[in-house]
Amino acid sequence: MTLLRVAIFAAALSAAPAAAQEFRLREVPQLASVAVADLEPRTVVFADHVKDKLADPSTGLIPFEDWARERPLQRRFLSLFPEFSEPRFKEGGKRDLSIYVAEARFRIGKATVDLARYASLAFVERLDPAVKHRAITAAQAVPNTMPELAHSMPPGRRWCEDENAICIHSRYRFEGRIPTGILLVNKLRDESKKPIPDFIEFQSEIRLISPQQPEVVDIRLLTGIDGTVTGVLEQSSFWANQVIQFGRLVAVVQQHPADAGASIATVYLVLAVRNDILNKQKEYGNAPVLRNMVPAQLLMGNSSFNTGNSISAGLPRYARGRIKAMAEIIEKE
Repeated sequence: MTLLRVAIFAAALSAAPAAAQEFRLREVPQLASVAVADLEPRTVVFADHVKDKLADPSTGLIPFEDWARERPLQRRFLSLFPEFSEPRFKEGGKRDLSIYVAEARFRIGKATVDLARYASLAFVERLDPAVKHRAITAAQAVPNTMPELAHSMPPGRRWCEDENAICIHSRYRFEGRIPTGILLVNKLRDESKKPIPDFIEFQSEIRLISPQQPEVVDIRLLTGIDGTVTGVLEQSSFWANQVIQFGRLVAVVQQHPADAGASIATVYLVLAVRNDILNKQKEYGNAPVLRNMVPAQLLMGNSSFNTGNSISAGLPRYARGRIKAMAEIIEKE
């Protein structure tokens, strides 16, 4: 290669844009421990509360009643709806729930973010390709047609009838050795019991909410940031075929208090898990062949059967991956 060609080649390399650096995760005990001014570019500050003083040390999950009492702002904005409480049944009992809570924050290098483009099926598909989604109507939303699920209905309306919302049905088949483990569990169970499926299905409503709407007008109290709220996006998972009672993802975008050319996104992910499922760990733990299938261990990513980066990896890894993917997409676009 002649010196001229070498010079041209070197100039072309220097002129080419550098590949965008991936977002990295910075683990912290609490979001409030990192000031907005200290948020680094392309960094997701992440906190879940598996070692929180309220969390059960054996599961890393927080009892719903403790969470609702001690974290009223989270309960108000991150429950399935503000008035949600643990389901009660005709016979007088209630279904106890435990909560997984993850929260994250990242800086966006632009003054405005059009959240409307992310209230879509296409955006959800990009967050985790292993989960398959399809759009559904209000008539296909399970709680809308089953009176026994009235506890999952928001007051004064049905799911999927908001004109600013879309609804989806999602399906994920467990990966790795988990399906084999479920097959074994089913063979050892009483034949009269319904088999445990080797997949999870859930239905969600995705809404773009105006910051002026009464339900989120005070959401700055939750984020603890004084910047103007420019958009709120929420995904409410109101039905699942097993394990999960409800799920909520809430993304709040605010103007950067000290940088007119930047925004701050705060993302919350909450999953409420049925304790009657978690309590089966005693049944499984006493059988050596099933010890890797203890529900709490699988759910929290502490089983040798956990695998990959999707739901089969357990909630902590899944939450980190999903929020990081969201940050990548929003910053890129």
